[in-house]
Amino acid sequence: MTQISSIKSIADLLKEVSYEELPNILERLKSDSRQGVQNLVKRYEKKYNDYILELNRIKELNTYENNYYSKGYKAIAGIDEVGRGPLAGPVVACAVILPKNCSILGINDSKKLSPSKREELFEIIHKKALSIGIGVVDPQTIDEINILQATYKAMKIALEKLEIVPEMLLIDGNNNLPNVSIPQQILVGGDGKSISIAAASIIAKVTRDRLMDAYHELYPEYDFIKNKGYGTEIHIKAIQQKGLCPIHRRSFTQNFLK
Repeated sequence: MTQISSIKSIADLLKEVSYEELPNILERLKSDSRQGVQNLVKRYEKKYNDYILELNRIKELNTYENNYYSKGYKAIAGIDEVGRGPLAGPVVACAVILPKNCSILGINDSKKLSPSKREELFEIIHKKALSIGIGVVDPQTIDEINILQATYKAMKIALEKLEIVPEMLLIDGNNNLPNVSIPQQILVGGDGKSISIAAASIIAKVTRDRLMDAYHELYPEYDFIKNKGYGTEIHIKAIQQKGLCPIHRRSFTQNFLK
């Protein structure tokens, strides 16, 4: 790396180099006195430091999983759900089993991610996961058995659809999953504490959002493509003016029909 290299060629090199090679290259570039090169060094040092911070965060997200691996458990499933609060649409749960010490950069609680980032991570999780199970419970069942029981039902369906039988469950929330013989640990805010739960939260969220986008094509007046079934002002006004559609939860919407 000498000063006869153009700044553009150095910039192009830095775009392609791996994080493993980056520190050595940056160290060599520090001797280049050109301001443009030094600006590149500062930019990529920050990028590398951010990368290290992210690796450490992902390592922390594996803490609960590694705790159970150290105790001899081999298959650990993270479970999360989405859709308990909306006025319309299903509740969706997901169970995910990831490989030991799995690293998926950017993974987090689905609520903290943009839609495009969730879609990107959705594909990565599907490639890396050992097994994924999804449970969907429709609005009619929610009305029949209540949302809590419907959430449990969705979680159990997700577990049943796993191709690997888990030995430990990490579940986001406040309550144990009843009538399940597999050992489980409840984690409040688990989608920000466990990589398996974070993965499940993303799969569940993207799956439900896609379902609600499809329902928007059938019932566009309720604006499901934007509100995903939640009680926005536009959604509530549409209910009051047009009544309910087949995917509305009657037990959630009666107050808006008076």
